[in-house]
Amino acid sequence: MSEKILKLGIPKGSLEKATFALFEKAGFNIAGYERSCFPRIDDEQIQLIMLRAQEMSRYVEDGVLDAGFTGHDWILENKSSVHEVCELLYSKATSKPARWVLVVPSESKVKKTEDLKGGIIATELVGVTKEYFKKKGIDVKVEFSWGATEVKARLVNAIVELTETGSSLKANNLRIIDTLLTSTTRFIANKAAWKDKFKREKIENISILLNAAIDAKTTVGLKMNVEKDRLADVIKILPAEKSPTVSSLADSDFVAVEVVVDTAVERIIVPKLKRAGASGIITYPLNKVIH
Repeated sequence: MSEKILKLGIPKGSLEKATFALFEKAGFNIAGYERSCFPRIDDEQIQLIMLRAQEMSRYVEDGVLDAGFTGHDWILENKSSVHEVCELLYSKATSKPARWVLVVPSESKVKKTEDLKGGIIATELVGVTKEYFKKKGIDVKVEFSWGATEVKARLVNAIVELTETGSSLKANNLRIIDTLLTSTTRFIANKAAWKDKFKREKIENISILLNAAIDAKTTVGLKMNVEKDRLADVIKILPAEKSPTVSSLADSDFVAVEVVVDTAVERIIVPKLKRAGASGIITYPLNKVIH
């Protein structure tokens, strides 16, 4: 009989706050992560352990952890054999994928990757960077960087650095030559744990709730009252892939229409809905959207 505890790795560092915020939006209460590497969660069948994302996939592969969260980049860097449960589109600053980019100072004479032949490249992502230059047939020396890699751009020939928005690179007067890898957060599981009935169900439950919380960030509920004779005009404005809920009201001449739409769509269609005859229009945030 399997142990009724799921050992779950939470990434310490840049993804830490975003991960805990996502768990809380998904309905979990977590405490003590500011002071301990073993935060408390309001599920007695889950044990949280905080580790750096860089080493997470190794501990999951070895079975020290049953599951955990890390970047696709570090799975590749560690060449880890793990089960990928799902992709989670969240990160430190945005919901966009992060990029590992080849960077030089803006004043550098380097214009393309080939110009770096014989040079020194500093990065934390050593294995992936070596493979990148090997595939291109460019002989360079790749050195491990112990942080503050952006500073080293002027000490070596180039750096390979992680960026989401590019704002830090611009602030440091750096220029991107190429993108080596695009990476998002992945929920991974130990292969033996994934075969265990209890642990797999627990992992799947977490995956469903976290994805529902992510989807809720970019959607809103939309509710309105519509005269029956204007209902067809209103429904035409709503996104074609969304089937609205239409309910009767006490006033038999009106119906209530309710639908979930993307936030970007909501601001476009609300004025149109009003012009089409909708009234009492309400938009409201969502905690989870489960498809």
